This record gives sequence, C-alpha cells and structure tokens, in this order.
Amino acid sequence: MLMTTDIKICGLKTEEAVDRAVALGATHIGFIFFAKSPRHIEPADAGRLADRVRGKVKIVSVSVDADNDDLDEIVDLIRPDILQLHGRETPDRVLGIKAVTGLPVWKALSIADADDLRRIEAYDGIANRFLLDAKPPGNSELPGGNGVSFDWRLLSGLDGSVDYMLSGGLNKNNIGEALRIARPTGIDTSSGVESSPGVKDLEMMDEFFEAVRLAQAASNVAA
Repeated sequence: MLMTTDIKICGLKTEEAVDRAVALGATHIGFIFFAKSPRHIEPADAGRLADRVRGKVKIVSVSVDADNDDLDEIVDLIRPDILQLHGRETPDRVLGIKAVTGLPVWKALSIADADDLRRIEAYDGIANRFLLDAKPPGNSELPGGNGVSFDWRLLSGLDGSVDYMLSGGLNKNNIGEALRIARPTGIDTSSGVESSPGVKDLEMMDEFFEAVRLAQAASNVAA
C-alpha cells in the first residue's frame, strides 16, 4: 500500500516561501498569529499571501488562546480552510469556535510522555484533527516552533483511529526516522526549514521535501 502523508509548512511570511511550499507539494500552509513568535504575521499580510495560492493548498491559521475578536479578524482577512489552536483551549472552547466559525479545528497538544497522550480523549470527537508537538523547553515562551522533538515511540500505543499531524523539530535529517516510527497521516515543520528563527530557507525546504520523498519511497518498497 502506498504511503501518503499530508505535509504542512508552518510560519510562512513571504511570497517566495509560500510559492516554494506549494510548488514542492505541500498540502497545507500555516500562518501564525502570536505576537511573541518570530513567525508572527499580521492578518492582512497573511490574507494577501493566502490569496496567491488559494485553491492549490489548504490554508491553516495558527493561534494561541485567541479571543473571539482576534478570530473574527483572522477568519475575515485570511479565509482559512482550517483553524489550528495551539494554546490552552478547552474542549468547550473548541466546540464554541467550531460553532461560530463553521470551520474545522485542529487542536495542538504538547507531548513529553505517555500521560500527555491521554489528553487526546477529552477532545475526541470535538477536534477534527490533532497536532502532536513536543513540549517546549522551560525557558521558551513559544508553544511550538522550538526545534525540539519528543520520543516518537510513545505514539505506538495510540489508537489507530486518532488522526494527527506530527510536529516538533522535524527536519531533513530526522524526518525519515519520524515517518518510519510514527507513521502519521501528516507532518508539520517550521523551524526545520529555517536558516534563523522566522526566516524560511528555500534550499532547506527543497531538502526537506526530498527527504520526505525518499522516506516514502523506501516505505512503499518495504510494503
């Protein structure tokens, strides 16, 4: 059976990076609305970038404990396909956002050990998909994009019905191992294709997609 994987490039800020992500075959692109992040972008700017590739790729807005006014602005200006919530949003908050916006919602969860995976249960049937990211280092103010990974072997005990994107420190050097161990339905990278925080490197993007392609080819041969 062929191995297919959704690929999301997150934290995009420039026309060149958006165009390259789509040209390379990204299925999703992410715009981050969190002022503390080096990948933060203003909604109006993100809307213009999204319009370049609308219909060619799924557009994901990434917010952290955003209030209703901020979400209204994001939805109005970007017209995203998906809302990704990367903060401490409760299941009730996720339900409320889905009801008001009418959009699918992905819930990001920070993972360090098996106990963290149990948080999935509270959102089961509520979140449309999960994004499993590494817990941030203690000195980081960012919930994601820290360039750190978690032990992917933890995911071997996850119920096969859980649809998730794997995130956290994924780059050209470790993506093959991540795909082999976790076999996620999707992968997400941001800092793994950057030359410095918030600056996407087009060559690194090329190399990441090539590493994914090689890993998928090896998996398909093995199957």
